[in-house]
Amino acid sequence: MAADRLYLDHAATTPMLAQAQAAMVAAMGHWANPSSPHADGRAARAALEDARARIAAALGWQGHVIFTSGASEAIAIGLGRAKAGRIVTSAVEHDAVLRVTKGAERLAVDGDGIVRTPVRAEPVEAPLFSQEKEGPSTGSGRTDYKTVFAIQHVNNETGVIQPLDQIERHGAILFADCAQSAGKLPLPDADMIAISGHKFGGPPGIGALLIRDLALIEASGGQEQGYRAGTENLPAILAMAAALEARADWLPGAALLRARLDAGIEAAGGVIVARDAPRIAAIASYRMPGLSARAQLIQFDMAGISVSAGSACSSGSLKTSHVLHAMGWDEAVASEVVRVSFGPQAHEADIDRFLAAWTAMAQRARR
Repeated sequence: MAADRLYLDHAATTPMLAQAQAAMVAAMGHWANPSSPHADGRAARAALEDARARIAAALGWQGHVIFTSGASEAIAIGLGRAKAGRIVTSAVEHDAVLRVTKGAERLAVDGDGIVRTPVRAEPVEAPLFSQEKEGPSTGSGRTDYKTVFAIQHVNNETGVIQPLDQIERHGAILFADCAQSAGKLPLPDADMIAISGHKFGGPPGIGALLIRDLALIEASGGQEQGYRAGTENLPAILAMAAALEARADWLPGAALLRARLDAGIEAAGGVIVARDAPRIAAIASYRMPGLSARAQLIQFDMAGISVSAGSACSSGSLKTSHVLHAMGWDEAVASEVVRVSFGPQAHEADIDRFLAAWTAMAQRARR
């Protein structure tokens, strides 16, 4: 990042931590294919399995860890190959979930972005969503098809923390997209979890599917115990492990900064998205009445400040947020919202610089 720029787009990607960079550079200097049977390959395999154990320990995870290219692939594997007949998601999920669950039931959310709709997890006799898959025999001559709830832990646009512990699962499988919360908040009690290394200071192109029981998904053959084909990216895996181990407890300080930002935005005539909902301290979205998000992004960029308008996973598009639409915002109002997100290096001067630019912009928009 340029020294004179202010980077407030950590929800899109967080710059690599020094510890992760060092681990990746060191691994690139001497590594081999972990599937090779010779001594170099065996050494690589040992490093890979050690990193797997380190990542699980750092996250407090007791199940399996399947390495992927990121959270999107973890979602595609976990939901696309789930042994389930019914998949239920919320209306505010990341596009990566919505793409792989087309036709699934979408649970409504309230104005704060919280799932309030009662959900039922009943076995069904035929698949309601995915194609027919073999499941455990019930002895009745038919197959039980489990329900999978796919609910995001922290929303990538609003920062809203979904109370996953309050979901009445009744035996259903819980899939949690934790791309924005892993490495920051404790993991929820879920059966499958998707994480992404570049969201917590690791490199891009690496993530994992955490899964309690491998029997929950169909195998595909290849590496990763037969559940993800392709040579493992050992340098990136080692860097991701280093990033998780190096993280500091910076969210309490970030909460103070976010409170300062919230107060300044409201004082300048702005609107806080999901103001009264539980939100992670590192992500917030704000509406500037009278000025489109596109115009705001251009002006912030010219002022040397990097922010975004919702998710960065749509090829740079600025389409109206489906998250805000699900929360009851109409298109005109939703089109005036930008997202601000910061990392462990943020300090008061950053907030004050952003607020000065915001205030000046809002004043011009009211003229």
